[in-house]
Amino acid sequence: MIFKVYYQESKNEVPVREKTQIIYVEGEAERDIRLKLADKPYNIEFITVLEGHFLEFEKQSEDFKVLEIE
Repeated sequence: MIFKVYYQESKNEVPVREKTQIIYVEGEAERDIRLKLADKPYNIEFITVLEGHFLEFEKQSEDFKVLEIE
């Protein structure tokens, strides 16, 4: 499955909505995604599964790029 992850660049700063960034990560479940990103300095705000029409819509974006993290 592909997940859309909303995050802030730093865990040490107060989250500001305008600084929220997005990455796409492939994994089995939300927990799997959190484990894959645990070594990154990201402050994860929200993780959602992309399926069906939502996934197709996101694929149309030029920013759509799935990160391959082991």
